[in-house]
Amino acid sequence: MKSPVYFASIRACSDRECTTAKIQRLFDRAGFPGLIAPQDKTAIKLHFGESGNDGFISPVYVRQVVEKVKEYKALPFLTDTNTLYLGGRSNAVEHIGTAILHGFDYAVAGAPLIIADGLNGKNIRRVTIDKKHFSEVSIAGDIAAADSLIVLSHFKGHCVSGFGGAIKNLAMGCAAPEGKRAQHNARPFTIPEKCTGCATCMKVCPKDAIRVKKKKSVITQELCIGCFECMHACPEHAIDIDWETEIPQFMERMVEYAYGAVQGKENKVGYMNFLIRITPDCDCFPFSDAPMVPDIGILASKDPVAIDAASFDLVNQQQGYADSLLTAHHQPGEDKFSGVHAQTDGYRQVKYAEEIGLGSGKYDLIRL
Repeated sequence: MKSPVYFASIRACSDRECTTAKIQRLFDRAGFPGLIAPQDKTAIKLHFGESGNDGFISPVYVRQVVEKVKEYKALPFLTDTNTLYLGGRSNAVEHIGTAILHGFDYAVAGAPLIIADGLNGKNIRRVTIDKKHFSEVSIAGDIAAADSLIVLSHFKGHCVSGFGGAIKNLAMGCAAPEGKRAQHNARPFTIPEKCTGCATCMKVCPKDAIRVKKKKSVITQELCIGCFECMHACPEHAIDIDWETEIPQFMERMVEYAYGAVQGKENKVGYMNFLIRITPDCDCFPFSDAPMVPDIGILASKDPVAIDAASFDLVNQQQGYADSLLTAHHQPGEDKFSGVHAQTDGYRQVKYAEEIGLGSGKYDLIRL
């Protein structure tokens, strides 16, 4: 059965068509008022952006969702979880500081900010799912404890999962570091003939799992947590992973965590995907590259699989920008995400999510 996905274009020619007004209309048209009850502690799950990144969803847009939640007498709070890697979000103190620096304070966004897995990522609730890879998953305690959940996702590329949308926001975003580590089953390795021994990978490794020996980096697999920071940072592309055997499992593990994040919240979760500044990489990067395609608009749905499928299709219908990281697939209809990360298959998220019952990959796109 097809799931409804509501779409508002980024185009505007009057005050009624401004982006903030469209967000509020999407909230109502998608049926989100029926997801929340008076006094619900409603988690608004988003990504505050790594320090140096500016591709994240604008706090001005987030404020529109906060005000709608308040309109229906619920108690909204902004939330995310701590990261595996080092940076500006690996503990709640620095994480909150980064969020405030990016405009997610009470004065702008209108809601308190809670890091859902606690000071050092130890606030965890085990959730039973009984799926292929996991019998239970480790979800951030304050997300699990929330009465309702609105998931706001910046839809963009990702070097391993192809794209990041609602599914990935649920999976990685709602997991404590322990859960993130469980999803990252893949372990990178060095390609010696490409490695120059520059030690860039060693400097970014959060677990001191890399050493430079005889002018080549060596990764100690027993210490590696699979965060892929070394692969992102290597200027010579001398670090890789086993795409054929490990990445399909990574994608399935990620989807199973998304399934676990919404357990106990049946008919209490809504999703918005922002197809604005569609960058090649995740907002976890400490920078934002140029967009791959033009801004498209905003989608809303009660189905995380349908909204990601619709977002994927809308992006691929665009003409790709020549002056971007896209090296192939510029034409409308071609897969833009594999055009920047050639070995990825982002749509695998949708197919496996549908297989385990997270939602439907079939959708009706309803334009406002």
